[in-house]
Amino acid sequence: MTTAIRVLIAKPGLDGHDRGAKVIARALRDAGMEVIYTGLRQTPEMISEAALQEDVDIVGLSILSGAHLALVPRIRQEMDANGLQDVALIVGGIVPDEDIKVLQDMGVSAVFGPGTNTVDIVKRIHELIGARQA
Repeated sequence: MTTAIRVLIAKPGLDGHDRGAKVIARALRDAGMEVIYTGLRQTPEMISEAALQEDVDIVGLSILSGAHLALVPRIRQEMDANGLQDVALIVGGIVPDEDIKVLQDMGVSAVFGPGTNTVDIVKRIHELIGARQA
């Protein structure tokens, strides 16, 4: 028997729009994953602490505010400080194409823009977890 993939979905910063995060959370749950949704306006420290306490495999950030280049390095730093170096970090939201490589260089495993099919997100999460377990 395999254990379900545990995913933390977080909305960092001051962005108050969470419809997309809730849609993704529901799709991941429907795909058999355990999903923890932290709610709006989470700090990097709150996200890292929740990831640690919930023993998640993946942290998914929903960022629509354009603050991804400021928030992601702080979140990755907090996660690393909490011993979560092996927890994959993915980002969804409004991310200009030229920022995708920058985010990947910061330790982001995948970036999903608006309109990404949820099936593709589920598939990528399975790939990330499979690669980590291999």
